[in-house]
Amino acid sequence: MILLWTALLWVLEFFDQATNNSLDTFGIVPRKQDELVDVIPAAFMHFGFGHLIANTLPLLVLGFLAALRGTGRFLAVALTIILVSGLGVWIVAPDGSNTAGASGLIFGLFGYLLVRGFVDKRITDVALGGVVAVFYGSILWGVLPTESGISWQGHLFGLIGGVMAAFMTSTARTAGGGKPAWH
Repeated sequence: MILLWTALLWVLEFFDQATNNSLDTFGIVPRKQDELVDVIPAAFMHFGFGHLIANTLPLLVLGFLAALRGTGRFLAVALTIILVSGLGVWIVAPDGSNTAGASGLIFGLFGYLLVRGFVDKRITDVALGGVVAVFYGSILWGVLPTESGISWQGHLFGLIGGVMAAFMTSTARTAGGGKPAWH
């Protein structure tokens, strides 16, 4: 699933480059009502191959790990993250900016993987979250407004969306439903 998703991003960027960046208009321009339709497509667009290359490996790794709980759950998680990230950008990003890319999804998958184990009460997912934190924890600096031209808003709201998705898609055992998976 995540290989197809990533391949689609590459196909779109090849098309974008071949058509003189015609897809860049699908980025999110904040607080313009007609731009709300771009909240979802913006997560699939990139501003050049360098932008896409920077997102490809983390998306493949974190996407694969998030998809281990099933395609349906992964799609629900991804949609939640994309919506929360995109709407956050639409509300908070500076006037005149145009935001696109998969980094909001990447930050969301990171947040989702960090908390999923605690929410679902599965020790293996808690451990996986720990491994993800060790290898990708430094991306948390991306939620701070430190670098011009980088959407910290998309990163921050993506992270929030990932945590929300962990709760919304939880499969935690209820009281009296047997031992949690970490026992």
